[in-house]
Amino acid sequence: MKLFGSIPSPYVRRIRLLLADSAYEFVNLNIFSEQDRATLVRLNPTRKIPMLLDGDQVIFDSGLIYRYLSEKLGRPLLSWAQENQVVLINAVNDSLVELLLCQRSGLDTSDDKLFFNLQRERVAEVLAVLEQQAAQQHFSDWNYAAICLYSLLDWIDFRQLWSLEPFPTLQQFVAANQHQAGVALSDPRKGS
Repeated sequence: MKLFGSIPSPYVRRIRLLLADSAYEFVNLNIFSEQDRATLVRLNPTRKIPMLLDGDQVIFDSGLIYRYLSEKLGRPLLSWAQENQVVLINAVNDSLVELLLCQRSGLDTSDDKLFFNLQRERVAEVLAVLEQQAAQQHFSDWNYAAICLYSLLDWIDFRQLWSLEPFPTLQQFVAANQHQAGVALSDPRKGS
């Protein structure tokens, strides 16, 4: 199996953490370089990472890769409540990616514009919900939902995208899981 992605991506990192105890090859792509972009486009018409190549099978999107690997490796699937948690995590992740891309495109994301306002509102509200869920021990097991949450929160800190100060339980969650298999190896600070 080959996992294609970039070291800083939280979507890629969640799959790397899921595969921490499995044999696979990680192909680090700089999706903005001409050569790596050509590889990405050749393998994945969505032009997004991660993607998994297993034999002749190419799987796009971290959520589908998770389901594919769960079936292939005989791991339990998430409950519907946990699937909803991943949707919440993805909402924050997607909004912050959009804001980051806008910033890198020279836009002032602090402007009072509908798009920026909606993204900031979503991030603040969903982080508050995740804080409550973490306080209720919803992420006490190191499963895919917890892996996704860890990858998101550490990426937020790495990119300095949002203050996590108002969310002490989420900060504690990150600190408590730094010892998990694959966390140190996949740290974006070490490879970007």
